[in-house]
Amino acid sequence: MSSGGRFNFDDGGSYCGGWADGKAHGHGVCTGPRGQGEYAGSWAHGFETLGVYTWPSGSSYAGTWAQGRRQGLGLETKGRWAYRGEWTHGLKGRYGVRGPANGGQGAQYGGTWSNGLQDGYGTETYCDGGECWLQASGLLCAWPRGYGISGSEYVGLSPVTVHEGSGLKGSQRVLASRPRCEKCTVAQVCVCTRA
Repeated sequence: MSSGGRFNFDDGGSYCGGWADGKAHGHGVCTGPRGQGEYAGSWAHGFETLGVYTWPSGSSYAGTWAQGRRQGLGLETKGRWAYRGEWTHGLKGRYGVRGPANGGQGAQYGGTWSNGLQDGYGTETYCDGGECWLQASGLLCAWPRGYGISGSEYVGLSPVTVHEGSGLKGSQRVLASRPRCEKCTVAQVCVCTRA
């Protein structure tokens, strides 16, 4: 039996929409306590399936869900950054693109992901149009590490150290940035060939 209505939770949150067998089903809007977060979209047997969740900070996720987690294809926007791609068990997974939100300027990574981290192969594109093809490993740090070929120098958000010397051919240079996170010492390394 399917019906619709409104339910107010003890914590101050509410659900307004379709019901089936005592669970959210069909289309509905669920608001957290004191307006903290909101999901608007489709429901199946008490779980989100396709819709938009907006956090109080303004961050949002628009896409598919399974068993209460982001799953399938979706777009996450956090501050000035956005990730558009696949999700697995609530984490960025398989393939996706992370870059500036709302057409802003900044570096962009498009490639493979595992457990929410860049992992495998991808391309970083910088503000000046330069690219670096990476073989990344997300096992140690949220930054990719590896090496590739670039058409320009690294133009990223963190300071850059340029190393030239033994083992490099012609005009190749190794560009290494500081680590992205404070919990590890793994830095991104990119072997770049000047055009």
